[in-house]
Amino acid sequence: MEGSTMPSTVEEVFEDYQGRRAGLIKALIVEVKEFYEQCDPEKENLCLYAYPKGTWEVTLPAEEVPPELPEPALGINFARDGMESRDWLSLIAVHSDSWLYAVAFYYCARFNKQERKRLFGMINELPTVYEVVSGRRSAKEKAPSNNGSHKAKTTSKKEKLPKQSSLPEEEDENYEDEYEESDTFCGICGGLYSGSEFWIACDICERWFHGKCVKVTAARAEHIKQYKCPPCTSKKRTHP
Repeated sequence: MEGSTMPSTVEEVFEDYQGRRAGLIKALIVEVKEFYEQCDPEKENLCLYAYPKGTWEVTLPAEEVPPELPEPALGINFARDGMESRDWLSLIAVHSDSWLYAVAFYYCARFNKQERKRLFGMINELPTVYEVVSGRRSAKEKAPSNNGSHKAKTTSKKEKLPKQSSLPEEEDENYEDEYEESDTFCGICGGLYSGSEFWIACDICERWFHGKCVKVTAARAEHIKQYKCPPCTSKKRTHP
């Protein structure tokens, strides 16, 4: 398991939450085959852990009592073969959300009322793990409209939405600045849009993602005619 220092500010706790959330989404969507294989029902009680750096691990619960942090749901592997895969993953997603909130509250229990309110306000701006795994969409995840025009499919291969060629140069720069500050979040890690990183949009749900979060590079994206994100792909699966 990864070690971590105790977050002491609202921003640090939120960063911890985002990292762990990204790890859980990777396990349940992006790397679901590997996750599924690790949850052998023949093994002992297993838990799904996620860490601040966006990694995950299926392992036995902590031995110390009481544990350093709240523990995730125990025995997630036992129901693997007794439920539909989608239902099983959704159930784990719900328990994972509960664990994320428990860890966040553990860190912020010493905060004052306003700090707790600000923290959970920031958290609530992101879709839950369950919403991502089940395919439910959040308004905050939709790509911003291109001044009212429909997003062309070719923009899914670009780092930014195409700028309106009809705009004067000064207005064109203002548009770019406005877009880079818009509330567009990665559908996997929940990170805010940044023009310095490669992003790709799903042609099915129109959500945007860090290329690194969905394992797509800019070079590879140029050869994809229609990009389907991991959440949309998982909707079609009956088995990981």
